Amino acid sequence: MLDNTLKTQLKSYLERLTRPVQLVASLDDSKTSGEMQELLREIAELSEKISVVEQRDDAERKPSFAITSPGQAISLRFAGIPMGHEFTSLVLALLQTGGHPPKVDADVIQQIQQLDGDFHFETYISLSCQNCPEVVQSLNLMAVLNPRIQSVTIDGALFQSEVEQRQIMAVPTVYLNGQVFGQGRMSVEEILAKLDTGTTQRAAEKLNAKETYDVLIVGGGPAGAAAAIYAARKGIRTGVVAERFGGQVLDTMSIENFVSVTETEGPKFAAALEQHVKTYDVDINNLQRAEKLVQKDGLTEVQLASGATLRAKSVILATGARWREVNVPGEKEYRNHGVAYCPHCDGPLFKGKRVAVIGGGNSGVEAAIDLAGIVSHVTLLEFAAELRADAVLQRKLHSLPNVTVITQAQTTEIHGDGQKVNGISYQDRSNNSVHRVELEGVFVQIGLVPNTEWLKDTLSLSRHGEIEVNARGQTSLPGVFAAGDVTTVPYKQIVIAVGEGAKAALSAFDYLIRS
Repeated sequence: MLDNTLKTQLKSYLERLTRPVQLVASLDDSKTSGEMQELLREIAELSEKISVVEQRDDAERKPSFAITSPGQAISLRFAGIPMGHEFTSLVLALLQTGGHPPKVDADVIQQIQQLDGDFHFETYISLSCQNCPEVVQSLNLMAVLNPRIQSVTIDGALFQSEVEQRQIMAVPTVYLNGQVFGQGRMSVEEILAKLDTGTTQRAAEKLNAKETYDVLIVGGGPAGAAAAIYAARKGIRTGVVAERFGGQVLDTMSIENFVSVTETEGPKFAAALEQHVKTYDVDINNLQRAEKLVQKDGLTEVQLASGATLRAKSVILATGARWREVNVPGEKEYRNHGVAYCPHCDGPLFKGKRVAVIGGGNSGVEAAIDLAGIVSHVTLLEFAAELRADAVLQRKLHSLPNVTVITQAQTTEIHGDGQKVNGISYQDRSNNSVHRVELEGVFVQIGLVPNTEWLKDTLSLSRHGEIEVNARGQTSLPGVFAAGDVTTVPYKQIVIAVGEGAKAALSAFDYLIRS
């Protein structure tokens, strides 16, 4: 299962164990059980502190294995083989169960330990999902720290009957005590905020007490991170407020065009951004959504959804963009119940099924190509008369036997049976005829929309909703700058966002010293 390089790396990590770890496997006669046996034995051979117990019991899910430590009340289980994106989750679970201290703030650890109640979490994932590991790792950590918390990670592709019974069509999907708790990426802080209702109020009180910043950056994506670094290097009081640090990069599967980085994954890139920012004196306020921008008394106020208000002498807006929606009947009703926006995350849940991809640009065609290797059939719908993707992608797409491409197709409705998607309708723009395709999933890939709804009637926006900026990143409001995908700057690329963030910070510093 593990190659020699991976074994060497894992062996060095396992040297950090301070207490014994026991891997308790619940097995059957399946091929997957055999593979799980092999993996667990290979892991145990790398550390004298790890042992394996195999049992043919009546466990709820087979094959699966628990990670525990004798004398410790830890309930942590993987139903499936945690390879792919989840291998890191496995390594962290081994380390934390074995006594290695987690890299989490002390107040977060205390909050986990003080949770009152019994919490049984079940997390459905796919091994190709880049959003799933953060949720899995957060819940596993909570299970290690609090004996009243149980965490089970379930590979949806392996336990298809459960997925179908619970009608799970998006990952990660988390159940708490048998009820849906949440879907999509969640940090440990976000999970705690949902469990501890007093978290938001306590956080708002702390934010209201903060001193005025010289520069406050709204947004934690590449533009916001670069702005924070460049501002902090000037020695001025710098703050960041973000709904989630990393922004849309967290939802990006592969990055291959950032200069000096040959290839990386979005979540890894986002983590590197955050770590770089934290090497400077930057006050990061995460999990906070901006709702209003107000200028008064020579300062700019950013009012947050939590009820808190932050004040600054200058502000840089870097709130980025999000997936554009089709805005047709059925899209919102069946979101995460057949309507999806991340083919890498949710594609494995549609194995052997029929799906549609809306959008004929690079992202849409790439999604169709990826899905064609998993599902039974892909129908790609493009509004224009021709696909807009690169020629090499189009050639690959047209070579696939289980893909149908329909151009001049305007999506008019996504259908369902009240619980999940069962079809899509489109109008043929060449003759206005309406057609329906029977299927089980719809992947929307039609570009981005800027996150500027909260700024309407506050500063100048383009007809597309982007913040209008000049060559220095200055907006129509004095002392307010903007950078990245949220602005009118063309070409929405990470490398461009980083440069624009740096420029906005330098412009803000110039504004401060001249004011």
